[in-house]
Amino acid sequence: MKDFSQADPVARDVAGVIDAVLEGGPADLPADLRSHRVARAEEKIKVRHYGGYEHFERGNAPDTADVPVVFRWTGRTRIAE
Repeated sequence: MKDFSQADPVARDVAGVIDAVLEGGPADLPADLRSHRVARAEEKIKVRHYGGYEHFERGNAPDTADVPVVFRWTGRTRIAE
């Protein structure tokens, strides 16, 4: 997954970057990890959290420019050692 949040505004618009919010998952997942800027085509988001990854998948909500797309928690995996 590419993070376009630091790209210049023109590059973000061309790339089709959208706002995304993460719903569900562990209650102790920090609020600052629950919002992202991702490519419009992105279907999954993986967030590193306490020795593992929390996995989120895109919901079926309509994709409009002024409303963030919701990604719902689907599970957790541990980081291999």
